[in-house]
Parts: sequence; structure tokens; C-alpha cells
Amino acid sequence: MTEEEKAQQAARTRAKIMDALHRAERALFTRPAPKSPNAQMRYLRKRERGSTKSLAERLGVSRKTVQRYLSGASAKPNKRLQEALVQETESEWQPQVRAQARQRATTSGGFEISFRSTLGFTANGSSDDTRVRDLTIAVSPYHAALIIAAREEGTTTTDLHELVEEAIADAYFRLSGGGRASLKVNFVDVQWLNIAF
Repeated sequence: MTEEEKAQQAARTRAKIMDALHRAERALFTRPAPKSPNAQMRYLRKRERGSTKSLAERLGVSRKTVQRYLSGASAKPNKRLQEALVQETESEWQPQVRAQARQRATTSGGFEISFRSTLGFTANGSSDDTRVRDLTIAVSPYHAALIIAAREEGTTTTDLHELVEEAIADAYFRLSGGGRASLKVNFVDVQWLNIAF
């Protein structure tokens, strides 16, 4: 595999991790976020302290566009604006619920990662050989804190992948020690990945 292919694979894995974290937080909502574009615009305008100018900048549209949705003159956004509205609304929705879940995950509970990927050591003839595995693993609060902090800081593709890889390796392969601490675990070809707080 070339370096470019490795970078593309790492970027896809990072996207799956980020999406899984986003879905895990969305599953915690106690009330549904606003669904219609008009309601999303009103909610986001409140979050921007009533400023249509800053809301327009945030969404990457003109101030006039924002005003049309707020007045009800427009109701059907293009795909890009619809995605921005959903993303921005959900990123602001119920911040205390998300903060409490992150606090629990990083101090006492950790979280659970379910996935299907190629995982294992490069140890020939061992049951820990690299192969496709479907697993659900409880990640420690220590590793959960590192992953959440990396996400918040906007860490690089490789760093986030390595943090998840290390969390899985510690929870699955190194739980009982056994002299495996120095071995490198391969976590590649991630087909799907879910996270639950």
C-alpha cells in the first residue's frame, strides 16, 4: 500500500470515527432538535444573540437568505444549506446533555466502540493474527478522555486513528498484560464503527 493510499484510508477512518461520535451524542438528546429549515434558522439566530449577520457568516450564505427563511418567504434550502443547518443546529442542541455524557465518559464510564475491521497483531500463527473482526469493546475513561479531547482540538487524521487503535488494543489485547505492551496493533479497513456513551 502506497503512502497516498494509507493517507486516504486514514482519512476515511477518521470520518467514520467523527461520524460515530456525532451519532453517539445525537442519541443522547432528550428532545428532538428543530427539523424544519425555518425553525433551525430561528434557533440558530437565538444562539447568535439575534444577529442575522453572524448567522449568515456561520452558514456561508447571504444575510438576505437568512432573512427570507426567518420571515417564512423561503422554506426549501439547497442541499449544502440544509446540511449546514442540520449540522449547526445539532452542534448547539442540548449542550448540557452532551457535556454531562462527555464528563461521565472521561471520568468514570468510558464508552463502548463497536466495529467491523481488520484488527490484530502481526504475529504469525497466533489467534491474535490480523484478521477481520466484529467486536464491541468497552473503552476506559482514560482513552475516552484522549479521544474526546482530540476530537475537540481538531486533531489530525493519523492522531485520531492511532488513539482509537490504542484504546482498542489496550481493552482487547493487553487487558491481562502478557508482554504485549510493546507490540503494534493493526486497526485498518474499518467497514463500520459505532460509539455509545
